[in-house]
Amino acid sequence: MTSYAIGHLHNVTMGDAIVAYLEAIDSTLAPYDGHFVIHGGAKEKLEGPCRGDLIVIAFPGREAAHAWYRSPAYQAILPLRRHNAQGDVFLIDGVGRDHRATDILPAKFRRSA
Repeated sequence: MTSYAIGHLHNVTMGDAIVAYLEAIDSTLAPYDGHFVIHGGAKEKLEGPCRGDLIVIAFPGREAAHAWYRSPAYQAILPLRRHNAQGDVFLIDGVGRDHRATDILPAKFRRSA
């Protein structure tokens, strides 16, 4: 199952450190088959506040995502981002194409089809 590294970053201080981070991150992703799905970009607000930038990196599974984040190559550049941006970063697994919204309900709340 595809796993995603999600970053919701704000208060990014653009400068040499962030440039160095951006120049280096792609090479840290390659050994773990990670790639950007969303990397900032123009947003169309539909509801609620939409502060900061959203970054989504896809990996073939949670193990690969963990291995990338913990890798010496990524850990070496991580302070460049942490010292120049605030936000939340987490891993989350995707769902299959056959997933339905009600799949998350406990059994006692599911209705028969």
